[in-house]
Amino acid sequence: MQYINVGKENSSSIDLYYEDHGKGMPVVLIHGWPLSGTSWEKQITALLEAGYRVITYDRRGFGNSSRPSSGYEYDTLTEDLRKLMIKLDLRDAVLVGFSMGGGEVARYFGKYGKDRVSKAVFMSAIPPFLLKTPGNPEGVNGSVFEGIKKALSKDRPAFLSKFFSNFYNVDILGGKLVSDEVVRLSWNIAAGASAKGTLDCVSAWLEDFRGDLKRIDVPTLVIHGDADRILPLAATGKRTHEAIKGSRLVVVKDAPHGLTWTHFNKVNDALLTFLKK
Repeated sequence: MQYINVGKENSSSIDLYYEDHGKGMPVVLIHGWPLSGTSWEKQITALLEAGYRVITYDRRGFGNSSRPSSGYEYDTLTEDLRKLMIKLDLRDAVLVGFSMGGGEVARYFGKYGKDRVSKAVFMSAIPPFLLKTPGNPEGVNGSVFEGIKKALSKDRPAFLSKFFSNFYNVDILGGKLVSDEVVRLSWNIAAGASAKGTLDCVSAWLEDFRGDLKRIDVPTLVIHGDADRILPLAATGKRTHEAIKGSRLVVVKDAPHGLTWTHFNKVNDALLTFLKK
């Protein structure tokens, strides 16, 4: 198992687990909350077969990475990504962020510009700005996020069960495009994550990425499902596309938040087409 050290907490090192496979243009896959790099299963195979070098890693607190008590805000999370890219000496890489992972992609450009990066992909992603404010009326009321925090604190496993039901739109797609076993696998991965990290990340979702998006000046693809119940298209993907000049928006019909599994063929086609250009 491969790890990169990104810091230290008291007597413990903070290490991120990563995998680095294949040859060719590097594609860095940044997973969503509360999963791990294994959530990219359907994309990893397709990218390797198409001749790309594929790098996945587990965000701190999740998967096989260390579980420190702090660092679950986007500046630190993006520094973690940067350290991984430097360690692997990645050049002209493509950053692909799913859901919460889209925040690291946006903040990377905000902090480091396009250094080491040639393209960007936002997939069911969290930017530009989720919190409703006077200057962001399209956002979500802060009380919603407080409710999520309370539910996680009260009974995290129960909350995760409800979350993944909406993540995959199980009431509509269950038994058709997503099996009970896939939902259970997602739950198992999420339940094994850091309880504190899982909770702290909710506050990170309220970051304002509008300024970061303005700094993106590389070819950019936005992929989003029009049946996303976690991060609705109108509040996220559509606005991200509008904020990034020259970006391409691919709306996957009837796709839920977890479209990397339920609609992986359409997602992979759009991603590979974009990478080839």
